[in-house]
Amino acid sequence: MDEQADLWLAPGELASWLSVVRLMTRLPWAIDAQLQRDADLSMVEYMALAMLSEAPERSLRMSVLAENTSTSLSRLSHMIKRLESRGYVRREPDPADGRFTNAILLPAGLSKLESAAPAHVAYVRRLVVDNLSGERLRRLGQDAERILQRIDSPAR
Repeated sequence: MDEQADLWLAPGELASWLSVVRLMTRLPWAIDAQLQRDADLSMVEYMALAMLSEAPERSLRMSVLAENTSTSLSRLSHMIKRLESRGYVRREPDPADGRFTNAILLPAGLSKLESAAPAHVAYVRRLVVDNLSGERLRRLGQDAERILQRIDSPAR
């Protein structure tokens, strides 16, 4: 009988899980819609520009950027091509190892990020940060990291 019980979530577990699923689905959609409306950027485009802005020399290997934005290298390559056509980034061979390609944030891309950031940060604050106490926000971040570590760790 215990084996059968493990096949299903208890009512409280199910309710919590369904809330997490709705959050995972609706929060990225809401943030993407805000960025599209206010800055003509997708959430992944904004993330890529933000990560490049924080990187040394505003440059990252495409493979690292793909991993950090949780997207495939192929999808990232198409997105970077679109950002390139808008004058926000450029691609060039990695000087340390020409087998790799770097994405480099250009001044226009930094300007676009800086103009998009205030409305985006205000929206993230309204949806998430201001709805939680400092302690609850810290715990949410820790819980998210714990789940991500489980996802990223090799199967045992």
